[in-house]
Amino acid sequence: MKISDTDILLVPGYGDTPSGHWMMRWQAKMANAWVVEQKDWFQPVRTVWQEALEKRLEKTSRPVVLVGHSLGCILIAHAAHTLPKDKVRGAFLVALTDLERDAPKPAFDTGNFVPLPHAPLPFPAHVVASRNDPHCAYERAESFAKDWGATFQDAGEAGHINLESGRGPWPEGMMSFAYFMKRLG
Repeated sequence: MKISDTDILLVPGYGDTPSGHWMMRWQAKMANAWVVEQKDWFQPVRTVWQEALEKRLEKTSRPVVLVGHSLGCILIAHAAHTLPKDKVRGAFLVALTDLERDAPKPAFDTGNFVPLPHAPLPFPAHVVASRNDPHCAYERAESFAKDWGATFQDAGEAGHINLESGRGPWPEGMMSFAYFMKRLG
C-alpha cells in the first residue's frame, strides 16, 4: 500500500508534542496526515480521547493507517475493536507506555486506561520499542506486540523515541513506516 493512497491519522500521547517531534514532522511532510486533536492533552480520559479518534476517522474518505506514540498506542489498542474494520488498514505503534508499571508513575490518573488491552488487534500492527524507554520495559513492549499479533522492532537505546531522547526527525522511523506500509499491500 502506498502512503499516498491512504489517510494517516497521527495519535500522540500525553502532554505537549512539540513541532520538532518526529510525529509533527511527519504531519508537515505528508499532505495526507492529520493529528487526532484532544481537548486536554494533560488530563486524558479514555472515552473522550477515543471519541476524538472516532470522529476524526469519520472525516476520512480513504483507507486509514493509524500511527500512535506513547499513550496514543494504548488508546489505539483500546479502541481497535470498535473502529470500522473496513476503514482501518493498520497501526504503527511507537514507544508504547506501560501504565501498569511501578515506576516512574504516570503524571495523570490512569484509571480509565487500565487494565491495558491484550486482545489481538483486528488489523495488522507493528510495534517499535526502545531498550531503555523509561515508560515501558523492552520485554513488556515485546509481550504486548505478541499479544496484539503485531510485528516487533528493536529500536536500540532510543529512550522514549521522542524529542527529549534526541529523536526529532527520526529517519529510521520513516523508513520503518514505509516498509510497514509496503507490507499492507
